Parts: sequence; structure tokens; C-alpha cells
Amino acid sequence: MSTISRRTLFASGAGLAALTLAACGGDDDAALTETDGVTTIRIAATPLPHMEILTFVRDNLAADAGLELDLQEQTEYPIPNRLLSEGEVDANFFQHLPYLETEIAENGYELTPFEGVHIEPLGIFSDSLSSLEEIEDGASVGVPNDPTNRGRALALLAAEGLLTLAEGIEPTEATIDDIDENPQNLEFAEIDAALLPRTLGDYAIAVINGNYALEADLSPAEDALALESGEDNPYANMLVVRTEDAENEALLALDELLHSDDVKSFIEENYSGAVLPVD
Repeated sequence: MSTISRRTLFASGAGLAALTLAACGGDDDAALTETDGVTTIRIAATPLPHMEILTFVRDNLAADAGLELDLQEQTEYPIPNRLLSEGEVDANFFQHLPYLETEIAENGYELTPFEGVHIEPLGIFSDSLSSLEEIEDGASVGVPNDPTNRGRALALLAAEGLLTLAEGIEPTEATIDDIDENPQNLEFAEIDAALLPRTLGDYAIAVINGNYALEADLSPAEDALALESGEDNPYANMLVVRTEDAENEALLALDELLHSDDVKSFIEENYSGAVLPVD
């Protein structure tokens, strides 16, 4: 991927704020702290794999790029975008574009994403079953309760033949009410995504985000009964900044580091297919 393409900003999707690049410049640079030629960037990120990836960048790559990373761990999805919008941090790294679009539409945030860094395939897990063929009629299924990941989970269940969604429904917008056919009369429980690994035993199966699976010592590549495909996957996680800072040189430099061969190798060597770098 070229430098130019990496710096191309996503401007598609309902609710995305218009890019006001003409307004960016010297004033925006003042929003980040620079001392003796080193710019400090405050970044909110969820623990795995985002914080580990950023820690690798901080410890091995940032200094040569004139950057110092102030990493602030967050465990709940809605918080990093609020912190970024309110100026408490300069960037966040935890989300994919459909989730960001929903957050912008619901909260009016003026946030801009860079291109995707990695994909965390969603997986179907179970404490009691060894294959999806063992699912009994009326079994309980845990799915994330946030809109985009709920729809993504339903799409994975549909791809595995456990249900069908109504015609014309976009996967990112699907709800339980959009299930058209449920031949095994599965019972669905919508749970905070972070809680699903801890409550896995409460369900026959649960659809769990890759980062939360890793935190619970579940290997998506080895433990999942089914795993979302990484090919043409629209759920790549990316660095997000305030729209007014979208051309800040320090933030662009950080994005370059996240797309570097060093980071790609770190992901491939440490996550064994549970996290996939975007080519």
C-alpha cells in the first residue's frame, strides 16, 4: 500500500462528517504537545490487540519518527470516541468504519478515520459444543448488543446456515427482528460485547469479537467453531482522529507507522491468524 493511499481518508457512509481539510494547518498542530522536536500523541485504545500494537510502535518505532505515544487504555467501546471528541485524547484505535459511522450518526461527532490497519475476525464460541452441528432446537445464542457488531454477528450466523436475514437488510443494520428464518428456534440474548467471553457458559454458543476473545485467552483461530472470513472484510480497525486534525503531520506519521512492514510482521508473529493485517 502506498503512502498516498494510506493517507486517503474514508469519506463514505451515512453520517460521516465532511472533511474540512482546508481548515487544517498550523493551528491544528498546536493541539498536540511538541517539545524539543518530539510530538506527544495521546491515544485511547482497547487492550488487545490495539494496546499491544501501539506499545510495539511506541517502544520500537515512534522515537525515530519524532513521536512519543501517551497510551490510555479503555475497555468499553463508547468511551474512546467521546474522549476524542471532547479533546481528552488526540486519536483512538479500537474500531471499524461501520461502528464509527453509527457513533457519528448518533452523537454528531466530527471524527475522521484513516485506512484500516488490521481485521479481528468475529468468531462463534462455545463452552459445551464442539461443532455447530451439535446445536439443539431452542438453544440460547449470545450476540453483541451494539448495532454494528450485532448485525455482523447475525450475518456470521446466517453464513453458517443457522438463520436467514430478511432480503435487502444490510448486515451492519440487522437486528433480531430482521431474522427471516430461524429453523431451530434459537433464542437470542443481546449482551455487551465485553461481557460475552465472561458469560460464555450461559449460552450454547456466543458470537465474540476477536479482541475480547483474545483477552479471555480464547484463540479465534483454534477455539472458534466458525470464524469470519478476512477476505474483503469491511471491518478493518483503524486510527481515528478529530476531523480538524485530519492532516496533522504527527498523526499522519503515526498512521504510517501502523501500516509499516514492522507492524505487519508484529501482528503476524504474535496473533497466529486471530488478527490479520490489512494488505
